[in-house]
Amino acid sequence: MVTKNIEFLEVPYRYLRITDISDDGYLLENDKKSLNEKDAKKYLLSKNDIVFARTGASTGKSFFYEEKFGKLVYAGFLIKFKLDEDLVNPKFVKYYTISQKYKKWIENYQDGSTRENMNANTFANMELELPNRKQQNLAVSILSSLDDKIELNNKINKELENLAKTIYEYWFVQNAEEKWEKRKLSEIAETGSGGTPLSSNKEYYENGNIAWINSSELNLDYIIDTKNFITEKGLNRSSAKLFPVNSILIALYGATAGKVSLLTIPATTNQAICAIMPFSQIHTLYLKFYLSDLYKYFVNVSSGSARDNLSQELIRNLNIILPPKNVLEKFNNIIEPFIHEIITNRQENANLAHLRDFLLPLLMNGEVNVDIKCNFAKLPIYEQATIITTPPRHRMGQF
Repeated sequence: MVTKNIEFLEVPYRYLRITDISDDGYLLENDKKSLNEKDAKKYLLSKNDIVFARTGASTGKSFFYEEKFGKLVYAGFLIKFKLDEDLVNPKFVKYYTISQKYKKWIENYQDGSTRENMNANTFANMELELPNRKQQNLAVSILSSLDDKIELNNKINKELENLAKTIYEYWFVQNAEEKWEKRKLSEIAETGSGGTPLSSNKEYYENGNIAWINSSELNLDYIIDTKNFITEKGLNRSSAKLFPVNSILIALYGATAGKVSLLTIPATTNQAICAIMPFSQIHTLYLKFYLSDLYKYFVNVSSGSARDNLSQELIRNLNIILPPKNVLEKFNNIIEPFIHEIITNRQENANLAHLRDFLLPLLMNGEVNVDIKCNFAKLPIYEQATIITTPPRHRMGQF
């Protein structure tokens, strides 16, 4: 489907791309885009639809649509299945496709040469272990309750983030005073960049306990954890550096170039990130909002698809309008409780996600059940769905 996406508006439709789906199958709310095409309506998702990414490094990533997400039009690199709720609990399929068993199937099916060759037929013939309907419903009930709490925390955080940003803009954008001093960022903060230990050396990664952040992770305002870790040896034998809590991170290039995050844990980063460590903690939150406000500027001063003109030197030479100390103290006193609540909710969400991931295989396998025995029927996914690709093709099958 030929598409032209535009900056996100509430109308007509939100455009669902592979990059809008998290690794565990949830809708991301950052960098939203709209779609304004006359035939876009044909590709609207509806109740009980599930889509799969069919190409690139994200192959196999899935997203289960629910009406609460609003009107979504799916992109051409996604394959859509229509699940029949009379024959399977559709949400059970959602949870199956974020399980390790499913991810292992993706890994086993593919190798480097066929990474982009998973098509509708491949997904249609995937077999999944389908327990009885009571067990499906139990799994969905438990896992959905965890997801609902995570979603509620995310909504609370969104409101807190919007409120904090509104306060910042009112105090320091709309009512900035000319007498406030102008300083180079290098005068009020130290900067540094990270590095990547040699990926082929297992000693640098196996059983590592030092957080290591990739620039692609800078799509959240506050970083409370990371997917990757390196060892002490990896840290000492590479250009990676350990940055302290309250360091401000800016992505220098790649898809997240110009994005800003605040570290809430000590962490190392790759070389595509610039870390900013204020000399005085009174400047930390102000600088975090100030630099986030410069996102469009960072994009505009970059060139090419890699945005490779963002550099540590450019950031060090940024002019910062600095309010008086007493104003910053008042700002911090108001904002810090919001930030604390946001971080607490994020940490709770991480714990809930770990619990969900722990329970998921037990519920899938019938180890937590409502019956003494759980009988499994092994069925190809095409026997539970009608496949619709982009553009639509023939029906592959249904119950």
